[in-house]
Amino acid sequence: MTRGGFLCLLHAEWTKFRTVRGWVGGMVAAALMVVLIAVLTGLSSADDGGPDVPIGPDGSPVTDSFYFVHRPMTGDGSVTASVSALRSSLPQGLAELRPGSVPWSRAGLIIKAGTRPGSPYAAIMVTGGHGVRMQDAYTGDMPGPSGASPRWLRLDRSGDTVTGLASADGAHWTRVGTVRVHGLGPSAQGGPFVASPPVVQGMGTSGSVSTAVFEDLHVQGTWANGDWKGEQVGPRSPTFSGYPQNVSGSVTEEDGRLTVTGAGDIAPAVRETLPTGGTVGEILTGAFAALVAVAVVGTQFITAEYRRKLIHVTLAASPRRGRVLLAKAIVLWTVTFVAGLAGAAVAVPLGVRLARASGVYIFPVTFATELRVVTGVAALLATASVLALAVGAVLRHGPGAVTAVVVGIVLPHVLVAIPFMPASAANWLARVTPAAAFAVQQTLVPYDQVASIYTPYEGYYPLPPWAGLGVLAGYAAAALAVAAVLLHRRDA
Repeated sequence: MTRGGFLCLLHAEWTKFRTVRGWVGGMVAAALMVVLIAVLTGLSSADDGGPDVPIGPDGSPVTDSFYFVHRPMTGDGSVTASVSALRSSLPQGLAELRPGSVPWSRAGLIIKAGTRPGSPYAAIMVTGGHGVRMQDAYTGDMPGPSGASPRWLRLDRSGDTVTGLASADGAHWTRVGTVRVHGLGPSAQGGPFVASPPVVQGMGTSGSVSTAVFEDLHVQGTWANGDWKGEQVGPRSPTFSGYPQNVSGSVTEEDGRLTVTGAGDIAPAVRETLPTGGTVGEILTGAFAALVAVAVVGTQFITAEYRRKLIHVTLAASPRRGRVLLAKAIVLWTVTFVAGLAGAAVAVPLGVRLARASGVYIFPVTFATELRVVTGVAALLATASVLALAVGAVLRHGPGAVTAVVVGIVLPHVLVAIPFMPASAANWLARVTPAAAFAVQQTLVPYDQVASIYTPYEGYYPLPPWAGLGVLAGYAAAALAVAAVLLHRRDA
């Protein structure tokens, strides 16, 4: 068959598709499902009127709650201290604490634009399990040298440049890092701090509290006179899980030593720390229902010809059966992609606007990420429809083919969406089943310095977005190959 002949075959399959009202209606319904459920999601969202989500310098949500012992720093200068005896405790029962491991507990020195959650900062610290670190802007994280405790820490400020140094003896210093802290301002707050984030326990997280001892605390440069003031930063922040029962942040002084107890974290917000936040992927929950609709149309696109005995006419007009199947796949993929793209392109901005109007915080995304999500969902639906076509060609039975596709794609997605599904099982299903394609909806980012539950239920997929879609495409390609072989070998 010539190239022109294949174009004629494509035109014939397109003509078949557009002349069957049920198939066209199915695609329209799929697009409308995406939009309708986005509207319902936005309208049903509601915020309880709590405090605002703290926003970091780059516009992203952060968790910024810790116990801060500070004084005003009115210009350039430095702060130095030795840090020892960092101990952490976890809740046991209703009102008891037990010693525990909190790898990302933090105790150190920080220079911060102010005590407002989300304000710029730079900090040098010892941690419960990751050694000395220098962190800034909530996402910046630099490792320092290893060594024995007690460890000396120092922060030097010159304008908006802050340098963190560490020493094992207070005499020989190693530079950990230098950062520019935009927005620090001429007057900042500086001093010791302690933070103790929740830790992962089983399928959830548990709050923690940590205590550290600061000795030989001294400052140089332009610091305001007065006593050190201790306070909890962000005590009412929605990203702060609070203290265990009967415990609170505190600072006590004895013989020049400060013993500081604190909880909370200084880090990017993740789903576990901001559970009330919404995502663009959740706005597109309608893709789940739309998938069933396109699976029905995809199987009917070929099983209807077997049921009505029209397949003989199709194959007589084009004896090269593999090309018939390919033409059907191209037409179906294109139509479904256009329908899915139209639905998602309307659903995302509309649903996000409605949700925000209801007071719900939506995790921000860049335009490029939003475009990837919209086109990815359209490609997901289109590829699923081709998988349905191939399964329909193999089984030649519409209801059976639809059931097989729904079980293969929808069931794994339902399973990974169960909150009590073990993380290992959920991540395995999201890697090897066709449901891996839902990774195209992912907009949340996991962070190495934040211990949390990173599972599909929380919006974190184990595969990158396009790799997840590639898994579904692999299933569709394999199913098409099997269907092509069987179409050659079977009688029509």
